[in-house]
Amino acid sequence: MTKIYVDADACPVKAEAEKVATRHKLQMLLVCNGGLRPSQNPYVELIIVPEGPDIADKWIAERAGPGDIVVTGDIPLADACIKAGARVLRHNGDPLNESNIGPQLATRDLMQDLRAADPFRQGGGRAFSKADRSNFLNALEREIQAAKRLPR
Repeated sequence: MTKIYVDADACPVKAEAEKVATRHKLQMLLVCNGGLRPSQNPYVELIIVPEGPDIADKWIAERAGPGDIVVTGDIPLADACIKAGARVLRHNGDPLNESNIGPQLATRDLMQDLRAADPFRQGGGRAFSKADRSNFLNALEREIQAAKRLPR
């Protein structure tokens, strides 16, 4: 059975993912270091892991596999989940997969190096929009439909 794993600490689409998981009657696991309220929804389970670097990521990576969907903005976590056979979505609905994760990792590493070389260089990017939420909802629906077609 497909599970939806959400890297929940900084996820802006938890409510949207919960709506879709509920509609499809799929278990959704919100994985975080704390600070989130448990949902009353029987399909949603809050997993609180110990604080520390990448503990939530490791928890998800150890469990996600074929047929599962992972929602994250963390590129190394996405890479580990893709290698385990899971489907991965960014918060804006962009899918990450075998064909695009390599360039994503390279870009992440390059940006990390640039920030380290210039401490005044602050990231940013554009604000999360209604269109991003809509794209995420559509993409999650597509990924669930694709996961349902996988042989069991």
